[in-house]
Amino acid sequence: MSPRVQTSNQEGRRVTVTDVARAAGVSRSTVSLVLRNSPLVKRETRRRVEEAIDRLGYVYNRNAANLRRRTSDMVAMVINDLTNPFFAELAVGLEEALEAAGYVSLMANTGEDPVRQRRVMEAMREHGAAGFILCPAMGTETRLVAAMSDWNVPVIQAMRWLPGVGLGSVVPDYALGMRMAAEHLLALGHRRIAFLGGIEGNVVTTERVRGYRAALDGAGIAPDPSLIVPAAVNPGGGIEALRIALALERPPTAALCFSDVVAFGVLDASAAAGLTVGRDFSVIGFDDVATARHTLPPLTTVAVYPQELGRRAAAALLRRIADPSEPPEEEILAPSLVVRGTCGPVPKEA
Repeated sequence: MSPRVQTSNQEGRRVTVTDVARAAGVSRSTVSLVLRNSPLVKRETRRRVEEAIDRLGYVYNRNAANLRRRTSDMVAMVINDLTNPFFAELAVGLEEALEAAGYVSLMANTGEDPVRQRRVMEAMREHGAAGFILCPAMGTETRLVAAMSDWNVPVIQAMRWLPGVGLGSVVPDYALGMRMAAEHLLALGHRRIAFLGGIEGNVVTTERVRGYRAALDGAGIAPDPSLIVPAAVNPGGGIEALRIALALERPPTAALCFSDVVAFGVLDASAAAGLTVGRDFSVIGFDDVATARHTLPPLTTVAVYPQELGRRAAAALLRRIADPSEPPEEEILAPSLVVRGTCGPVPKEA
């Protein structure tokens, strides 16, 4: 951008960020990100903003902006389960985007404990966090949101969300992803398809089951409640869920798994039961963590791109920090089905 000395418009009024945003056709938060040299702004958008700044003669007073913000350059990342490789990959995307924007990230693993979650968030607030990226722990109560509203600090929910609380969120389209997975199995001839894993009553479980049911309904198949087996979201949960499913009078020929880590347990349990995955029994995971491509056989799964989701969540939070008056955003990312080696046609004897 060229040097700027003019500070007022033709009417003698000082040029503001709002003037620049209006001239460039963007939001005030986008202008603020450009002024902070954030890499999160697309090149074409940055060019439009810089042209508007030059044309209007806007001068950025960084010291005054820092005083107005009254925040540190630290962002709190509150993650529900860092032992799950999916959330570790999400954290990588978050941290990379925040660092690129000049922010220091402070991370906490809540271990799915709402009490611990509340405690670490209060501590991070006391340390001056400019904003929060929150992956809500199982059982998080909406009263936490009421408390956060008094903190006057922006919060973006990632991967999970608390319905109806008015916070911004960046999440995958869980229902669409699971519907795509179920339709793939249906196209292979499977009709007894189990849904394994997940905690009943959790919004993410509800959405994934909704997609599963929608695919069956579309094929004219009445869902069998016995084929939906809740279980812990870990390999042990997958092992136990498959054991229950295979013990049914009419066992499934395929399984949709709540997540890849559940699917890893299902793969182990299938082998222990003498089933060859991809021939005798089909399995689809959800998330597409890095390990999914290295199982034997490689896992068919629904990709939701955790690192990209982390970068999107960071960008959404930085826009709120730059302009707290911006309304909360709800961004839903489209998933895709990644077909590998764990699915095959329904066995002829089934």
